[in-house]
Amino acid sequence: MTERKDDRLWGGRFDKAPDALFDAFQNSFAFDCRLLPYEIAVDRAWAKALQRVGILTESEVRQTLAALDKIAARAESDPVWMASSNAEDVHHFVEKALVEELGPTGWKLHTGRSRNELVATDFRLFVMEAAREIRLALLALIHAFMAQAKANQKTPMAGMTHMQHAQPILLSHLLMAHAQAFLRDIARLANASASADACPMGSGAIAGNAYGIDRNAIASDLGFSRVTPNSLDAVSDRDFALDYLFALSGIATHLSRLAEDFVLFASQEFSYVILPDEYSTGSSLMPQKKNPDSWELLRGKTGRITSTLFALFTTLKGLPTSYQRDLQEDKEALFAAHDQINDMLAVAAGAVALTKFREDRLRAAAGNPALLATDAADYLVRRGIPFRQAHDLIGKVLREAEKQSKPWFQLSPEEFRAISAEFGSDFLGSLSVENAIASKSVPGGTSEESVRAAITQLEQTLVQLEKPS
Repeated sequence: MTERKDDRLWGGRFDKAPDALFDAFQNSFAFDCRLLPYEIAVDRAWAKALQRVGILTESEVRQTLAALDKIAARAESDPVWMASSNAEDVHHFVEKALVEELGPTGWKLHTGRSRNELVATDFRLFVMEAAREIRLALLALIHAFMAQAKANQKTPMAGMTHMQHAQPILLSHLLMAHAQAFLRDIARLANASASADACPMGSGAIAGNAYGIDRNAIASDLGFSRVTPNSLDAVSDRDFALDYLFALSGIATHLSRLAEDFVLFASQEFSYVILPDEYSTGSSLMPQKKNPDSWELLRGKTGRITSTLFALFTTLKGLPTSYQRDLQEDKEALFAAHDQINDMLAVAAGAVALTKFREDRLRAAAGNPALLATDAADYLVRRGIPFRQAHDLIGKVLREAEKQSKPWFQLSPEEFRAISAEFGSDFLGSLSVENAIASKSVPGGTSEESVRAAITQLEQTLVQLEKPS
């Protein structure tokens, strides 16, 4: 028979120690040790709360706060100390260390509280800080897009739908499109942070606190704007983690779309970009190769991020109300997704910033007269023909050109007029890439004027987003 370990937070009920394999299986300290800074912050706030209700004396609080500071400092300076601990989880680790420092006084800190509310509070604090970190990484990427848009403001390219050349646009317009997507990700991060911004402390295991704890004071001490409204819900709610993983999945999806663009643009068939050496690799066999590995890896890692969202959804799906140990599965994958997205954004920002765009190739593709078919229909509309009829007439022009196996703009004036008398002598002269782009001057359009306005608006938005809160 193995003897139970007396320092466990729950050991009094048991005569025997856990099975060794099960003990290792259920131990979470290997990953929830990452929550130590938040655990220390919560412990400090709780010590002050216990003083306010007479559980701890002023002297005991002073000793407890000093001991917590010492634990935090040692954990930072001596990683081996934490790594060699046999603590069950981060809460157990801190209590053991407190008792080593303070003796039985260290046991007082857990008065009236449960690990259920502790881990929920720590995790919320982590998500709030993590969202701030990813927000900064997103802002850096958006700045890279804006710099490239300014540098390539007048470069035309062939815009595509269904992976087919569609209409001429400006390269800067495409770059700003990606910037807008990542701006939306910042908004989703803010939503996730707001979802996490409620303090569970004072909820106990499920029923609340029996000592009259001032929950609002604890929330204020920890930087929360409010307290959770229901103790039972507070210990089991992981919607904030879902919201954060949804925001990360959105970022990953936008990075994957960006990566797909750049992988295609780097191919010999497009040759729109020159990949930076710093974010490319070569072939171990073929000396001529320069591979877009940074973009391919960004595209590939997206599945890893989105899988964490669905994994947590699956974990939560079958749980009854209140805390269940299944919720231990919420943190490890979220931590990994956070770290991965942080790295992905840094790589993407660096690769975007150092990419060179081949204006000659972009301009040549934009110059294909086939891309002006819509503008040809617009010409007829301006002469009073309903758009649907104009669309049909241009379709007949294209079909006639196909029959003659030549580009449509090489049809003779007589052939145009045979299709419609509305094709005037100025028809072909009115069509050009420059005119096509300039005509899209509405807000959000691809004209130089519209893109300049969009860049100015983005700059103003970034100034607001980067103001100290």
